[in-house]
Amino acid sequence: MLVLVAPGQGAQTPGFLTPWLDLPGAADKLAAWSDAIGLDLAHYGTQADADAIRDTAVAQPLLVAAGLLSAAALGEVAPGAVAGHSVGEFTAAAFAGVLDDTAALQLVRKRGLAMADAAAITQTGMAALLGGDPEIVVPHLEKLGLTAANVNGAGQIVAAGTLEQIAALEADKPEGTRRVVPLKVAGAFHTHHMAPAVETLRKAAEELSPADPTVTYVSNKDGKAVADGAEVISRLVGQVANPVRWDLCMETFQELGATALIEVCPGGTLTGIAKRALPGVKTLALKTPDDLDAARELIAEHAA
Repeated sequence: MLVLVAPGQGAQTPGFLTPWLDLPGAADKLAAWSDAIGLDLAHYGTQADADAIRDTAVAQPLLVAAGLLSAAALGEVAPGAVAGHSVGEFTAAAFAGVLDDTAALQLVRKRGLAMADAAAITQTGMAALLGGDPEIVVPHLEKLGLTAANVNGAGQIVAAGTLEQIAALEADKPEGTRRVVPLKVAGAFHTHHMAPAVETLRKAAEELSPADPTVTYVSNKDGKAVADGAEVISRLVGQVANPVRWDLCMETFQELGATALIEVCPGGTLTGIAKRALPGVKTLALKTPDDLDAARELIAEHAA
C-alpha cells in the first residue's frame, strides 16, 4: 500500500523548482497558478534567494505548487492514503480531490498572508529538537513558555515560541536532546501566536464547495482518516493554531498497512523521519525529475 505525502514549510531551498520547469507543460501550469493567486511562483522557485522564500506568504503557496507539479509529473497514481505535514495538508487535500489545484493554491495563499500578518505581531520562530523522550521534552518546553508545535515521531519535536524563548531553549536543552536546530520559518506556527489567522482562513473557507476525499486522507490533528470534505476543510483551518501530530499520522499509515511512502517535491524531510519510524516501509523523496523513474517503479509495485 502506497502513501503519498507532502512536506511542510522549511523544506524549500533556492532554485529547487528549476529542473521541474523543463518538463513538458510544467511552466505553463505554474504560470496559470501564478495568475490565479497573484504571485510569480516561477520566479520564487527558480531565482529568489533564501530570505525571499522564507517569507511565509511566499513559501506556503510555493511548496503546495511544487508538490502538485511533481505529483502531476508522476502520471496516474493510486495511493492508498495521502497526508501532508502542516501546509502540505493543502497539497494532500488536492491529491484527495477535496479541492482542485487552483482552489487549494488560492486558499493556501490566503493562509500564508494571514499567518505572515500574525507572525508580524511578535517576533517568533521554531526550532527542531533532535533526540529526547517526549515525556521529558514536552514539560521542559512548557517550562520555558514554548509549545510542542510539531510532534514528528522518530525522536523529533519542533518547539515554537518567541525568539527569546527559542534562545533560552538553545541554552537549556532538555535532558537527552542532542541538538536544537532553528528552522527556516518566520513565525511560531501551530501555536496560539497564529490565532489571528484562523478567523481569516475560516471566512475564506466559507466560499469553498469541497468534495469528499476519493482516497484515505490522514489528518495532522490526530492522525485520523477523514472521509468528509467539509471536515477536511474545517481541520485545515483549525490546524493553523494547533500542533501537528505527524507521529500519529505515521501510526495510521502502519495501521493501514503501508508498504511504501513517496514524498513529493521538495522531498527529504518526511522520508527521513519515515526511515526511522516506519521500518520495512520503502521510502522515496522526489527532489528532482531524476527521481521520477524510481518513483514510478515504486508506484507500480505498491499502488492499488
